[in-house]
Amino acid sequence: MLLSFSLENWMSFKNEVSFSMIASRERQHRERVPKLTKYRNKVLPVSVLYGGNASGKSNFFNALSFARDLVVEGTNPDGLIPVNPFLLRDNSEELPTKFSFLILAEETIYEFSFEMNKEAIIMEKLVELTKTSGKLLYHRKGSKIKLNNSFQKKQFLNFVAEGTRANQLFLTNSISQSVEHFRPIYDWFKYGLVLISPNAHYYRVEDFFSEGKLLDSANEVLPHIDIGISRLGGEDIPFTSLPFPDEVRKNIGDQVLKSKSPLRINMQDDRIFVSHKNGELISKRLVTYHTKEDGAEEKFELHQESDGTKRIIDLIPAFFDILHPNSRHVVVIDEIDRSLHTLLVRYLLENYLNRSTQESRSQLLMTTHDVQIMDQNIFRRDEMWLAEKDFSGISSLFSLNDFEGVRSDKDIQKSYLQGRFGGVPKVLMEGV
Repeated sequence: MLLSFSLENWMSFKNEVSFSMIASRERQHRERVPKLTKYRNKVLPVSVLYGGNASGKSNFFNALSFARDLVVEGTNPDGLIPVNPFLLRDNSEELPTKFSFLILAEETIYEFSFEMNKEAIIMEKLVELTKTSGKLLYHRKGSKIKLNNSFQKKQFLNFVAEGTRANQLFLTNSISQSVEHFRPIYDWFKYGLVLISPNAHYYRVEDFFSEGKLLDSANEVLPHIDIGISRLGGEDIPFTSLPFPDEVRKNIGDQVLKSKSPLRINMQDDRIFVSHKNGELISKRLVTYHTKEDGAEEKFELHQESDGTKRIIDLIPAFFDILHPNSRHVVVIDEIDRSLHTLLVRYLLENYLNRSTQESRSQLLMTTHDVQIMDQNIFRRDEMWLAEKDFSGISSLFSLNDFEGVRSDKDIQKSYLQGRFGGVPKVLMEGV
């Protein structure tokens, strides 16, 4: 779970801003707020970030994406770190970009923070939190990395630390060297943090074809959300017919056989998946079925569907993922309302929140322009955030919970559009 995230000197965020999913004393919807008994804290299952165009919502999403890639993918030995500092000041590239995460991994809270410029990691720190204090696991300043004395095989860890490149996180290098001490944090970024941009396909769409469970569940929901699709299906296509040069097809086949997991290939509007069975490569294409006037089915290819239909097909796996009782995923969706009707977004949200309990460990974060879902019947005040950019081009974040006098029965949508909370385009302010 994500408890908090702070950033500084990143894109439009010049100054330090902090985003928190630790629940306040707000009493609304408390029955669905997960509880961390060990720490006596409650963590929000959902958060929504509103704001005008270019207010910083996507920059916030991009910060999470950058951090995930830096941890999981790392950097090239001689490459620069692709930071995006705040550019509207003369010395922006000389100042470090700073990130700090507070995460729950395997029921333990960790604070992971790092600072960097384009050339090097300047500071990196990992702290394991207990009920009353914190245990510093390591602290890096420049090329010096100080390790906790409690580690077994500390001599090998010192060797790994000394071999960590200037432009590389020690966390990333330690995992590449088979050091398991910090595995929960690395796995949280690699497997737990799921980022879905407006034009991205959800990473588990291929699970539509694995064991049939996701496909069956999706087909139970689709007839009820009025997008015209009766069901989804998979169409077999010969692997040798994929429109790639022989060398590319060979590389695809080798990768599938080596990884032993399906490989998704995005070809324009197609969702094609290559897997293997008994050493034989199998390729399928995701197709939709519609009911004709006589009750028979008609097959459609995805390029024949609307943008909204393709968007909902890509999002369905994400929602089924976080609905699973054992899910530990933090799903972050940028512009959840893109090509989707308000009532459909509301249905997906309410379906997720109605199943959230104090034992849940999944979370949903999203950015949106859709003020129709700015509703206290759906969200708590501490679950609604606003992004705003001032006339100097500096973005800030704040929660509706920061405002006094916002009663639980207040029409916050109207107040928001009137500019009483901020976070709206200035053109709307002039017309109020």
